Amino acid sequence: MKKSLGSKPWALPSPVWVVGTYGDDGQPNMMTLSWGGICSSDPPCVAISVRKSRLTYSNIIKRKAFTINIPSKQHLTAVDYAGIASGKHADKFLAAGLTPIQSDLVQAPYAEEFPLILECRLLHTVEIGVHTQFIGEILDVKAEAAVLNEQKCPVIELINPIISTAPDRKYYEVGGCLGQAYHTGLKIVGTKIK
Repeated sequence: MKKSLGSKPWALPSPVWVVGTYGDDGQPNMMTLSWGGICSSDPPCVAISVRKSRLTYSNIIKRKAFTINIPSKQHLTAVDYAGIASGKHADKFLAAGLTPIQSDLVQAPYAEEFPLILECRLLHTVEIGVHTQFIGEILDVKAEAAVLNEQKCPVIELINPIISTAPDRKYYEVGGCLGQAYHTGLKIVGTKIK
């Protein structure tokens, strides 16, 4: 029997993404967040939720752009720091030992050291309670060659991304492959679906 836990934002797991933005003075900033996900395939879009009190919020509003940086687990200390410190008081790229690279498509930086980057142009802003949801159109995905397969698709085991869980506020790593999407369930259907 299931037990009621009340109304909570506990969809597990959550991604651990680092959002890159520029401030008024051109200072690169980054912020770690877990409230995000793909929200459209055509046009390709991603949604992130940010509190109005964050520097990242005002940076996105002003520049109409952001990057999503998907870090590997070896960057955990820098990623956690980017979620603790405020860009209002620190150069987070410098303090974390990361290299900001100016996107050639949007007015936002990304971290050279992270293996997968989404460059996003702000498409919609939705006010939701204490968070504002920013929907960004993905103009380009950049990936290190070392994390791509022969078909030039990112491989999760090579990226080794960080995931998190809200209830216990902990970071985790991804486990192994369980099966092929749109294939494993065919055992129930009994035939291939086209």
